[in-house]
Amino acid sequence: MEQKNTPPSAKVEALRAFGLLSGVGIYFVVFLGVFIFLGKCADDFLGTGRTCTIVGIVLGFPAAIYSLYRQLKYYKLV
Repeated sequence: MEQKNTPPSAKVEALRAFGLLSGVGIYFVVFLGVFIFLGKCADDFLGTGRTCTIVGIVLGFPAAIYSLYRQLKYYKLV
């Protein structure tokens, strides 16, 4: 018997997209948390006040956005 390769239904695609996009908040929390933690550790080590923490925040946002973009591109949603 031959199996037909039928495209997934609209419901399956919608659920897959919803599952993927629901992780957006988690991406931002994880990336910002890691960068802020590293900035705080650098501030404690270097004694620079909050300079490295601010740099961690500034670098965390683009890192989260880039990672999210790569994942969306992998699943061909962008």
